[in-house]
Amino acid sequence: MSHVPANLADAIEWLSSFGAVSEGGVTRLLYSKAWKEAQQSLKEWMDELGFQTYYDSIGNLFGRLSCGNSMSPTILVGSHVDSVTLGGKYDGAYGILAGILALSYLKQQFGEPKVNLEIVSLCEEEGSRFPIACFGSGMMTGVYTFRDIEGLKDSEGTSFESAMKEAGFGFANPEYLRRNDIDRFVELHIEQGPTLEKLQKSIGIVQTIVGQKRFMITVNGESNHAGTTLMKWRKDPLRSAAAMIDDLYNLAEGFDENLVTTVGQLLVEPNVSNVIPNQVVFTVDARHPTEAVLNSYCEQFSSRFMEMAKQKGLNIEIEKWHEVQPVQMDVKLNEMIQDICTNRNIGYHVMNSGAGHDAQLFAGICPTTILFVPSKGGISHSPLEYTSNNELETGLDVLIELLHQLAY
Repeated sequence: MSHVPANLADAIEWLSSFGAVSEGGVTRLLYSKAWKEAQQSLKEWMDELGFQTYYDSIGNLFGRLSCGNSMSPTILVGSHVDSVTLGGKYDGAYGILAGILALSYLKQQFGEPKVNLEIVSLCEEEGSRFPIACFGSGMMTGVYTFRDIEGLKDSEGTSFESAMKEAGFGFANPEYLRRNDIDRFVELHIEQGPTLEKLQKSIGIVQTIVGQKRFMITVNGESNHAGTTLMKWRKDPLRSAAAMIDDLYNLAEGFDENLVTTVGQLLVEPNVSNVIPNQVVFTVDARHPTEAVLNSYCEQFSSRFMEMAKQKGLNIEIEKWHEVQPVQMDVKLNEMIQDICTNRNIGYHVMNSGAGHDAQLFAGICPTTILFVPSKGGISHSPLEYTSNNELETGLDVLIELLHQLAY
């Protein structure tokens, strides 16, 4: 290795060089050249630190600090190495680099752990190259199988399978993918939101990763001349869609503050300035930490949309195309983190995660938690993503102490 990171800040800059873009961020998509170079460089660094390193058959990278007994359980720590297009240098990368430095410190200070300690650099979480997210953790936890990638292609038309094979990975040894030895999983991550900064807290202890539902709403009306069709004779889907969207947000504000909803996409046909549209398609993204609340909200807006369309003589289709259940993090692990923060006078906030993470997949197979450090301005998935060195180091210190209590 030409450069060995000396500390956390140095490591962040070093890893961001793989896939660096001129705007200051990172584009490191699954199985790309930058992705391969990043994984291989991480492997070489962990080799130098004396870890047992290996890849699984899809490109998840592991660095192991063995207790000398392969039958002992494994405490796994880590995050994802891939980025969104024009992403930041902290998302995912921080959790991997902090994990490597934590294990290296524990090895130097305390030697061999009582259980196996392992860092993972997960191959994919973002879904930014292929239309599948959390592929690395999903295959490890049995949420996905290879059938889930059949027919998937990126925007260039490259198939998932051929990209994987070109990167040197593939379908060999799928039985080694599913891990049954993981006793706990811990993910350290930037918050990607403004809560910790606004509350001036150093650590976010996540109790729930929120549930999500996403819908495609199609409203069909009647296209006609903008000048010759009187208002009373129109079947205008855009006017009704605008009323629906306004109603959607008003309804959300009547629920508790943890319910968030977003219309991020709006398509109008034929999209001509002097023609009444005949079709409008818009998306709805709704999230809440409690399944019953999320279900209630989605049922209410759906029935209201149906009624509004009926009143105007329009046809409406409501298609749910994505759904993730809320996932609870482990209470005992979170209590340990609270104790660590209290004993060290570190300000913390118990909170929910509005974004999805690999931790929610691991929570299905073992006690799991995710802890946050602040994001400046709440900005993420952007070259402007930033967390100060002090805040990054505080997160690392808490991680080291947690792993020490769990493994020594």
